[in-house]
Amino acid sequence: MGLLDLEKHFAFYGAYHSNPVNVLIHVVFVWPILFTALIPLYFTPPILNASPIQLCDHTILVLNYGFLFTLVYGIFYVALDNKAGSLAALLCFLCWVFSSSLAHNLGFSLAWKVALAAQLICWTSQFIGHGMFEKRAPALLDNLTQALLMAPFFVLLEVLQSLFGYEPYPGFHAKVKAKIDADIKEWKEKKIS
Repeated sequence: MGLLDLEKHFAFYGAYHSNPVNVLIHVVFVWPILFTALIPLYFTPPILNASPIQLCDHTILVLNYGFLFTLVYGIFYVALDNKAGSLAALLCFLCWVFSSSLAHNLGFSLAWKVALAAQLICWTSQFIGHGMFEKRAPALLDNLTQALLMAPFFVLLEVLQSLFGYEPYPGFHAKVKAKIDADIKEWKEKKIS
């Protein structure tokens, strides 16, 4: 799978998310996973010899692993699709800013507890979505990196397509749907065998 092949990434992820209830569960819980994953990363040491950036009394930004994580996700999304990728990169940046603010205000001990509780709720909800509604194991069991990296962008593209009919290029959704249908058919045939 080409690293920047949006069609293949989206088809892979979409084949594991065809049930509308499961898709809704992912729409609700995927971005909070990214947000709360950034909370403990606030407490990592700076990766550059730069001073923390104080936006206000309640927000101190540190160019640490949380920032690096955000930067990698943002650049990857923009490389996949300029328009939706730019929006996704902005959302990633906002997640970093607000998770940093929350972590700073909560302090190390409470921030970890909040992040852990949120992660447990979000991940459990998604596994329930796959077990009860999708009836298929999550994509992360077949390709962990691809599933974790693509999940926020996949959800954003789903929302943009549903609300605004957005396509990265003409015919994108038709091509992806054909690939998803073929993958699901192949999976069901293997399941029966």
